[in-house]
Amino acid sequence: QLQLVESGGGLVQPGGSLRLSCTVSGWTLDFFGIGWFRQAPGKEREGVSCIRMNDNTTYYADSAKGRFTIYREHDKMTVHLHMNSLKPEDTGVYYCAAQGLITTQAMCNMAPLIDYWGQGTQVTVSS
Repeated sequence: QLQLVESGGGLVQPGGSLRLSCTVSGWTLDFFGIGWFRQAPGKEREGVSCIRMNDNTTYYADSAKGRFTIYREHDKMTVHLHMNSLKPEDTGVYYCAAQGLITTQAMCNMAPLIDYWGQGTQVTVSS
């Protein structure tokens, strides 16, 4: 059974950094993507960054470009999202997601159709 376990959220001041981690287990497909999505109170869940596991192709939402980095830990089923220069508008619950056979851009823009989700981790950016 597929499991996505997230860690690394917390409270950070504006301009600070956090690293989120997502460990995948129980996936049987060869080609799939892992994505990070976030949901702020009263807003829809949105894609932040996605990575395709077989070739490390990445995609970033405009809000994440230049500040966030998604990467797979070498030869492991763990994906990290390193977030720098955090802003209050980055606050929300961050979810790890998995989807098979899809481009990273498509995955990050299809939150309502994603099949597998982690439990979420809270990120709060506040002084």
